[in-house]
Amino acid sequence: METYSRYTDEQLAGLLRSGDKYAYTEIYERYKAPLFSFTYRRLEDVAESEDVVAELFLSLWDRHSNFNLTGSLASYLFTATKNRVIKVITHKKVESRYIDSFREYMEEGVDNTDHLVRNRELAAIIDAEIENLPIKMRQVFQMSRQTNLSRKEIAAELGLSEETVKSHMHHALKSLKTRLGANFYVIFF
Repeated sequence: METYSRYTDEQLAGLLRSGDKYAYTEIYERYKAPLFSFTYRRLEDVAESEDVVAELFLSLWDRHSNFNLTGSLASYLFTATKNRVIKVITHKKVESRYIDSFREYMEEGVDNTDHLVRNRELAAIIDAEIENLPIKMRQVFQMSRQTNLSRKEIAAELGLSEETVKSHMHHALKSLKTRLGANFYVIFF
């Protein structure tokens, strides 16, 4: 790995494009801390900041064969991170608007079209977040919440151990809690 630390960003980007995992690891090691710091200064949330950086690097690896660097690697990574941060902030603002609307609805007890539309949109956001879970995790979560099957029943149906089912549920709830914020408690409890 030491030889990779001597490579320039441009060299690492070229190696990454060819599928070199060590180049990817070096890029990750070189930029994870500055990107986290950049993200944390804007979001002020450790878990969200870690998620943004992790998702950026997952995306980088997923698209490594099509990765075409036109500027500097640092500029690319910071711009991509900035765009992800903007998306998180925008999502929070939308989420906050819907939570406020839901609270107002609960306080007033008014059942008008606007509230129904907002509730449908919130349900769509929630469904989208559930769809973003990894396949097995999503299956376990949906079976648990929608069909009320026990861990043992889910494990038997999916051919998994009960511990794996427990782990999938734990990670699914943690992920949804992070992504849905206050909506998580309103919806699932």
